[in-house]
Amino acid sequence: MRVMNIKGFVLLPIAIAALACVPAVRTNVTPLDPSLHLAKMCPDGVKLYTTPDRVESPYQEVGVINSKGQLNGSNESDMVLSMREEAGELGANGILLAEIEEPTAITKVAAGVGQVTLPRTGKATAIYVAADSANSVAACANYKGPSWLKRHIYW
Repeated sequence: MRVMNIKGFVLLPIAIAALACVPAVRTNVTPLDPSLHLAKMCPDGVKLYTTPDRVESPYQEVGVINSKGQLNGSNESDMVLSMREEAGELGANGILLAEIEEPTAITKVAAGVGQVTLPRTGKATAIYVAADSANSVAACANYKGPSWLKRHIYW
């Protein structure tokens, strides 16, 4: 008589759901001044700036951000959101986007569709804008948790 393995039947869907929650982008932040201790900020409280002149107040650079994702498993929004999350962990309330690089069309064709995993990379600077700290705190007032979790779980 063969008995169905109930644990495997129950645990497999849970494992699959957990893997679906793993973000497609990996980001790290290197603090520029390890002695600086700022309060953590939610991703919603971290503004994106495309150029330094768009930051309307004086700011302090607090970290260097590097992101990497797979072209077929992420998009630019995922990358920017991951940067906001990591910058917020450092206490930054803004990021200055330096670049997001994607493989060229020629590279994509040369690699073959679906044959090779191509990377998307991004760089930014985490900044703290003291004059905007109240706005950042207000933006986080209704934040409910990790954004990657909200984006990847559909119950």
